[in-house]
Amino acid sequence: MQAWQVHELGEPSEVMRQTEVATPTPGDGQVLLKVRAANINFPDVLMVRGHYQVRPPLPFTPGVEICGETEDGRRVIANPALPYGGFAEYALADAAALLPAPDSLDDAEAAALHIGYQTGWFGLHRRARLEAGETLLVHAAAGGVGTAAVQLGKAAGATVIGVVGGAEKAVVAREAGCDVVVDRTREDVVAAVKEATGGRGADVIYDPVGGDAYTQSTKVVAFEGRIVVVGFASGTIPSPGLNHALVKNYTILGLHWGLYNTKNPKLVLHCHEQLTELAARGAVRPLVSERVPLGEAAAAVQRVADGVTTGRVTVLPSLDNGAAV
Repeated sequence: MQAWQVHELGEPSEVMRQTEVATPTPGDGQVLLKVRAANINFPDVLMVRGHYQVRPPLPFTPGVEICGETEDGRRVIANPALPYGGFAEYALADAAALLPAPDSLDDAEAAALHIGYQTGWFGLHRRARLEAGETLLVHAAAGGVGTAAVQLGKAAGATVIGVVGGAEKAVVAREAGCDVVVDRTREDVVAAVKEATGGRGADVIYDPVGGDAYTQSTKVVAFEGRIVVVGFASGTIPSPGLNHALVKNYTILGLHWGLYNTKNPKLVLHCHEQLTELAARGAVRPLVSERVPLGEAAAAVQRVADGVTTGRVTVLPSLDNGAAV
């Protein structure tokens, strides 16, 4: 089968190599899945660079989120069992963790209704306890993680403010459902958010960026507000001033979604059921901005690494064979 492999760590466009490899053999409790769609996530970038908390042995195939097909023809969502990731024609996954792909979504959309949306659901509902009528601020609101949080916030009845970097991304954020969009390249984020909220600030802030975005969050968080720390796409991990949290009376919440798979997997299934219902009634729909063939996976991963994409970029092995999407 064809697969992308990483034999040394570095930038995706430099170290990912497409090659012919043997189809992997499932181990105990695993299943072989034909990859129908594999979404590119920022953890894929970090893993290829060697900066992620999970470090699979070299060589490995990246791709942590797929829609796949079982040998008996079921369409499922899975997190592949590394080192046999999703940027390949076949991947391995734990049988017990498979989730049914929603009928209301195509393969690329179904694959995207997993890590980003599960992270958003746990962050907004399980951790921050977002309520209808509150104001939600989403950093990087045009990205895959950001658009998921925007849609989930709107579905929960919140007013959503999205922060983006550029005019094109502002359009995407508005289409995703943002009530207010702040272009950080042209506006003062703190001033704009305060103006939009009448000086009160945001009740919940969803931050997958870190760095300057986190600093801005501390300046616009409302009384008894909650800042949900999701990741550090900026590359800078902030050092929170706990005295500031005390004085302003806000909460800093960490979210590592992957822990729920081992600590409380029933909640992951419950979340998937909630997301499937939201997708069925059209309240959420993953934004897939690009669909690329397997042969273009490395270049696509690099674009995600460079921060120039919006929504989700999805690798479709079927495109290499001329099959219809």
